[in-house]
Amino acid sequence: MPRQFLPGLRRLLVPRSVAPLEEKSAGPVGSPYVSMTYAGTTTVWGTESRAAGWDLDRVIEEGYERSIWTFKSVEAISKHPSALTVEIGRGGDERQFAETLTDHPLLHVLNVQANPLERATVFKKRLSAQLLLSKKGAFVEITRSRAGTITRLDLLPPNRVEPIPDPHGDYVSHFEFTTYDGRVRELDPSRVVWLRDPHPTDPFCGVVPLEAAGLSVDLDVKARMYNIAFINNDARPSGIVGIDVDGLDQREIDRIQQRLSPGAQQAGETVVVGSGPGGLNYVDTSTRPRDMNYETLSKTAKDEILSAFGVPESIVGNASERTYANADREEWNFWQHTELPHLSLLASAFDLDLDDGWSLRFNTSTVEALEFPRRQRREEARQEWNAGLITVDEYREIAGRRPFNVPHTRALWISPQKAPVPANEQDASALGVAQDPAGGTPGLPGGGGGPLPADARSAPTGGSAADAVAEARGMDAQGSAAADVAAARSSASEPAAADTAAAVVDQARSNMPLTLPGDAADDVAAARSLVAHPSSGDAADDVDAARSLTERKELPREDGYEVTDADFDTAAAAITAALTALLARQEGVITARLHAPKTRKHTRYWQPDGDSDHRRGDGPLDGSRVVGAARWQEETASTLGPILHQTAATVAASLSRSMTGSATVPAGAVAAALAATSMAGSAVTALLSDLADALDTAQREPGTLDDLTSAVTAFYRARTAKFIALLAESCAVATVNGAADAAAESAGPAVLRTWQTRGDARVRSAHQELSGITLPAGTPYTVRGSTLRYPGDPFAPADLTVSCRCRLHYRTALSPAETP
Repeated sequence: MPRQFLPGLRRLLVPRSVAPLEEKSAGPVGSPYVSMTYAGTTTVWGTESRAAGWDLDRVIEEGYERSIWTFKSVEAISKHPSALTVEIGRGGDERQFAETLTDHPLLHVLNVQANPLERATVFKKRLSAQLLLSKKGAFVEITRSRAGTITRLDLLPPNRVEPIPDPHGDYVSHFEFTTYDGRVRELDPSRVVWLRDPHPTDPFCGVVPLEAAGLSVDLDVKARMYNIAFINNDARPSGIVGIDVDGLDQREIDRIQQRLSPGAQQAGETVVVGSGPGGLNYVDTSTRPRDMNYETLSKTAKDEILSAFGVPESIVGNASERTYANADREEWNFWQHTELPHLSLLASAFDLDLDDGWSLRFNTSTVEALEFPRRQRREEARQEWNAGLITVDEYREIAGRRPFNVPHTRALWISPQKAPVPANEQDASALGVAQDPAGGTPGLPGGGGGPLPADARSAPTGGSAADAVAEARGMDAQGSAAADVAAARSSASEPAAADTAAAVVDQARSNMPLTLPGDAADDVAAARSLVAHPSSGDAADDVDAARSLTERKELPREDGYEVTDADFDTAAAAITAALTALLARQEGVITARLHAPKTRKHTRYWQPDGDSDHRRGDGPLDGSRVVGAARWQEETASTLGPILHQTAATVAASLSRSMTGSATVPAGAVAAALAATSMAGSAVTALLSDLADALDTAQREPGTLDDLTSAVTAFYRARTAKFIALLAESCAVATVNGAADAAAESAGPAVLRTWQTRGDARVRSAHQELSGITLPAGTPYTVRGSTLRYPGDPFAPADLTVSCRCRLHYRTALSPAETP
C-alpha cells in the first residue's frame, strides 16, 4: 500500500473513543523526524532531532526487505534463538544447570508449540527479529488457564499496540491493541510481556540498530537504485571511435545513432560515430570515477550496517582474507558480544512464575564457538593443579567432567614433590599421612588432615629408626648405630650386615612397593615395626640417648630467627579489615534477600497485590536459603586468600633469607595459607548456620518481616566484633607460624626450633608444658595425646589452637651432637 494512504487508514481503524495518533512536522518539508503524541502524553522519543522516522513500516520496507546487509544481520542474529532450546534450572555454571525442570508450562510454549498458528521455533525467530527492528519493542500476549497455567503465547504486531501511561504514577495503565478488523482491545499489563532493548533515557521505547545505521541503509539502498537506473538509462559503451561522416546519407547516420540507444543490452560494445571531415579519434569509457565512488560508498555502507548490528562479515558468509584463527575469533566475538546478550534479553522476558533460584535461559552448551574461553579455563586449571592450588576433582568440575570423589582426587598435591594435603581424616588414612598411633609419624592431629613436609616422599621423618640412629651417631662414633646408618646410606651394591638395624630397614623398604604418594609413610611404619627390638639392642639405646639430647628444655637463644609481634599484627589487621567489609556486605545482602519478592513468595510474609493474587502462603521463610552459606564460604576464601598468600610468602622469604641467604618461598608456605583460608571459610559457614537457626527461632512466634530484619541486625551486632577478632588472630597465627615452619624445614636438616610462649597468665597449661622444647624442623610437637606441627596448627584440636599466641624460635645446630 502506498505510504500516502496510511494516515487515512489509521483514522479509519482507530475508534473515536481513542485519542488519535497526532503527527507534527519537526523540521522542513521532507524531514524524517516527527513528534508523536498519544493519550495527551508526548514521549521523549518523539522529540525533535530524534530518528523517529524509522517506524516499523519503513524499517521493513526500506531496511529489512531492500538492504541485503540489514536482512543478513537480522537473519544471523534471529536464527539462533529459533534453533536453541530453552531450559529452566538452577545451580551449575554458564554451560549447564546443576538441576533442571522438565515439566514447566513455559517449556512447552517456548520449545514445542507457542500457539495454534505457530511452532515455537517460528515464534522465537519472529520475536527476535521484532526486537531488532521495532523501536517500540515486541509485545507478547500471555494466555493462561483458569488455574493460572500458561497455555499459549501470541506475538502482537508492534505497530498495532500502544502502551497507555498511567496518570496515577505507574508507567503503564494498560495496552491498547487494534485488531485487523478495527476493534480496540484493552490488555492488562499482567497479560503482556513488553520486551525491548532499553533506551538510556526513555522507558517507553527501545533502541534498534537501524536508528544508528539509518543513513547507511539509505545510502546503500539509494546507491543500488542509482546504479540500476544508470544501467537502464545509459548504454555506455566500452569505447567510442570517431570517423569522418562526410558523404554519408541520413539513413546511415540514423543507423549509427541507434547504436547509442539506452539500455543494458548495448553496454560494453564499441560504437562508431562521426567526427568531422577527415577526423579519427577514440575515447575509452570503460572506467569512470563514478564507478569507483559507487564501490567505495557500497563498502562503507556495508561496514557501518554490520557494525551497528554487531555482526562480523564472516558471519554473513564472507570469510575471505581471513585465517582460520581470525574467523574463529570473529565468531566468538559475535557470540560473546552480540548473540549471548540478545539471548539473555529474550530469556529474561519469560522468567515468569519461577521460584527463587530458578532461571530460564537458552541452552548454548552445543555452540562450538563458545568453547574458546572454556579451553582457556581448562588450561589455567591445569596450571593451578600443577602448582598445587586445586584438586583433581576441582579440575574435573572446571573441565565439565564428573569428579572421582576418592581420597587421592580430593587432596591437594603440593609441588614440587607432590606431597598430599588430605581433605579429612579418612582421606588422610587412605593417603598414608594420618596420625600414627605410636606417636612417631607427623600427620593429621585431632581428626584433621595436614600436609607432610615437602620431602616426605624421599625420606622418613620424625622418629623413624634410621633418623634416630643418625642422631645417635654424634654421641657414640664407635657404636653399632653409626655403622648401621652408614650401611643404610651406602649404595645398593654394598649390602649391609644382616644383623644391623640399617639392613632391617633396607630390607623392609625393598619389600614395600611405592605405588602411591602416600606409601612412603606406610614404608616407615613397616620399618619401625621391624626394628622395634633389634637383635643387638644398641639401636634402641642410641635412639633414647639421642632423643634425651635433642628434646629438652632450654632458654631461648639470642641467635637464630623468630617471627615478631609485627608479623602477627600486620596480618591480623589486614584480615580484620577484609572480614569487617565482608560481614557488612553479608548483612546487607541477607537483609535484602529477606525483603525480596521471590524469597517471600508462598510464605506468610507475602503482601497480596489485590484479590486475584494467590501467592501468599502459611509457611515460614527458609533460614538456610536466606543466608546462603555456601556462597559466603566461597567469597570468604576469595577475599582472604590473596591476603594470607602474601603474608605466607613474606614470612617464608624472610626466614629463608635469614637461614640460607636466599629468599625462597617453599610450597609448604602456600599450603599453610590454604589451610588458614579453609579454616576461615568453615568459621563463616558456622556463623551463618547460627544465623539461620536464629531466623528459624524468630519465626516460631507471630511477627512481621521487620521483626526478622531486626533479628538479623541484632545477631550481627552481638557476634561480629568478637568473631572478627578471634578469626583474624587465628588465621594470622596459623599462616605466619605455618609459613615460617615450612621455610625452616626446606632450609635443611640442621635447623632446630624451640617453642616460645608469651609467658603470661593467658598461656594455656598445655602450651606451658611445650615451652622451651627444642625439636628438629619438620618434627611435630606432642602434648596430651595430640600433635601440633606449629603453634596455631589449623588441623590440631581447637582447644590447643584458638587464641594461641605462641611462636617458634629457629636456629641452626651449634655442634654435630645437635644435628638431627
